[in-house]
Amino acid sequence: MYYFYFLACLLLNSPSWANTSPAQLASVFNDSHQVEHYLVSEKYDGVRAIWDGTQLKTRRGNLIYAPAWFTEELPNTYLDGELWVDYGQFEFVSGLARQLNGNDEDWRKVKYMIFDMPKASGSFAERYKKYLQLVTILKQPHIQAVKQQSFASRDQLDDYFDEVVARGGEGVMLHLATATHLVGRSPQLLKYKPYSDAEAVVIGYSGGKGKYQGKTGALLVRNLDDGIEFKIGSGLTDALRAKPPKIGTVITYRYQDKTKYNKPRFARFLRVREIF
Repeated sequence: MYYFYFLACLLLNSPSWANTSPAQLASVFNDSHQVEHYLVSEKYDGVRAIWDGTQLKTRRGNLIYAPAWFTEELPNTYLDGELWVDYGQFEFVSGLARQLNGNDEDWRKVKYMIFDMPKASGSFAERYKKYLQLVTILKQPHIQAVKQQSFASRDQLDDYFDEVVARGGEGVMLHLATATHLVGRSPQLLKYKPYSDAEAVVIGYSGGKGKYQGKTGALLVRNLDDGIEFKIGSGLTDALRAKPPKIGTVITYRYQDKTKYNKPRFARFLRVREIF
């Protein structure tokens, strides 16, 4: 294990960082981005997990209590990745990651899909080579490197995107190959995901908190297709929070996929449905 630590240190020339989460957050891909400048990978629908050299943590800094065997071969340097089991298993791995003493048999199903070395020097293309080499050396089946690919055109990217979505994937990530690592929301890391939209009727409201105290925090809605009830808070402007759509109003919302309870995930208000 110490050999691996030593080798990982040789691979890195790390700058001095503040003791904060090094998570880089993605912006949204659009037609203005030049595909050939990016390295592209599948976006895994798991739990974001940052290895700080000694512990696994969520993006917000909460500890993930993985078994000792799961992390014992990881090097003394930052890694960024996703705890992932399989397509459609987000809720399983999310629940497991929140447990203080998760079932060992359940953890055997989990893979740590590494997609960056946040504190390593160099461009993303160089960091990709470093984490790929590290994972190759570790030879741990539950520690895997997320594969990065290059595409020469939007058509090639879309073909790959369609393949990922067809097998149940969440979408793809595009990382500017020449970029150094940035903390926080970054224009050099892009997400390209499919969305669906649907309609629901407003049946109530939940109160806002913090700066939205005294205003609407979320709309309580009933889906027109299946009658499922849920909340929509994302996408509401300040004006809508102050004066939300009336009960009985039909709205259009966007969502990514659905939970096992058939509720939309990442539902976002789009507009009040126009009546013609």
